[in-house]
Amino acid sequence: MGQIFSLASTRVGPTECNEVPQCETCKRQRMSSMIDGENPRLIPTLPDEISIQILARLPRICYLNVKSVSRSWRNAITSSELFDLRKELGTTEEWIYILTKVEDDKLSWHAFDPLSRIWQRLPPMPDVAYGEEYKRVFSGLADVIRAWLGRRCPLDRLPFCGCAIGAVDGCLYVLGGFSRASAVKCVWRFDPVLNNWSEVESMSVGRAYCKTGILNNKLYVVGGVSRGRGGLTPLQSAEVFDPCTGIWSEIPSMPFSRAQMLPTAFLADMLKPIATGMTSYRGRLCVPQSLYSWPFFVDVGGEIYDPEKNSWLEMPSGMGDGWPARQAGTKLSVVVDGELYALDPSSSLDSGKIKIYDHQDDAWKVVVGKVPIQDFTDSESPYLLAGFLGKLHVITKDASHDVVVMQADPNHQVGSSSSDTPSSADSSQEQLDSLAEAEIDVWKIIATRNFGSAELVSCQVLDI
Repeated sequence: MGQIFSLASTRVGPTECNEVPQCETCKRQRMSSMIDGENPRLIPTLPDEISIQILARLPRICYLNVKSVSRSWRNAITSSELFDLRKELGTTEEWIYILTKVEDDKLSWHAFDPLSRIWQRLPPMPDVAYGEEYKRVFSGLADVIRAWLGRRCPLDRLPFCGCAIGAVDGCLYVLGGFSRASAVKCVWRFDPVLNNWSEVESMSVGRAYCKTGILNNKLYVVGGVSRGRGGLTPLQSAEVFDPCTGIWSEIPSMPFSRAQMLPTAFLADMLKPIATGMTSYRGRLCVPQSLYSWPFFVDVGGEIYDPEKNSWLEMPSGMGDGWPARQAGTKLSVVVDGELYALDPSSSLDSGKIKIYDHQDDAWKVVVGKVPIQDFTDSESPYLLAGFLGKLHVITKDASHDVVVMQADPNHQVGSSSSDTPSSADSSQEQLDSLAEAEIDVWKIIATRNFGSAELVSCQVLDI
């Protein structure tokens, strides 16, 4: 601090003040110094410790403009010190990030700030995915020449088909997927503080359509498929990424114990086991599984990974067998306030039910009897689930094909049990009317956006 004060005293001495007595002129000089980056302080009249306290209390949406004030302000806004302080002060904010897919499998990210109700488009994802096939075919002298010329081959610009999405330690991760004919290992990270994408250490094996989950501030990846000479090959392996060290570590592979119980060798050869979801619940990773022979899927329960024992155990039968599934066998779920929720599309194409898992009874129970989702049978992801702002959210498209974010209060349970049926006919009709009205009121649209023909792919929530 003494050095800062001495620097300030050498710039503004008594003689200088006598030569420029007007207060307004002095103010203009101070502002000019700050803009030119000559003043060592963020705010000239305040210590930087106080300035950082002020910046940490600003809404995140303001940071986009604040970074353009000066170089020192930009450095402060993109520093870990500022965001560590936001955690200490309790001023962190949750934004929801939605991934969409347009023509040619091009992916686009959009973020929604519920405080300002403003949508932001993220910088484009890198369009280079280096697969093993590319490295074999385009290795050698051709690579050297292209590197020397600073050019990219047009074949480098490849879509991230079948990639997985995760979020840990305040950053988004895009993992693997198919690049041309190969499943790739590459992992890309988006840092919302720096507002840019960067490549991090690759996974140990190439994976497409793998499942991700967060546990103890680490990113777990399980299953997926790779492509071999005989077509798609399911993977049983699993690994974990530590954002603090930037290193991937292997964990035991999923046993797929239920898949080993098939009655005939023919079925075992035809039906391949695959992980169809993953959720961090009650300190463990729950992975529902299916047997598939495209396009057919057969549910076979699931398995649970215990990080303390570093081992897998069979999922309770009620949890695995009753886990609601959407089309193609995918099982979406989300944990809100410690409770596990899933959306059951039911038999109707334009509706659905929210179910909650009761771990004591080992059963899924209906808590919301109607979810207003449209009939999008051609869409891979007609809806997404998110735990956002402490409540359950469903992201889908409305009748106008606009993306809508619908909020429900998970504590507002309606139509949850048949045991609530009244004894008399009059009271039964009254309760039915009351439930119908409650189920209409339980959903509230908090955001809407027209993304054109883009389809929903995935969503994540960051709290920074």
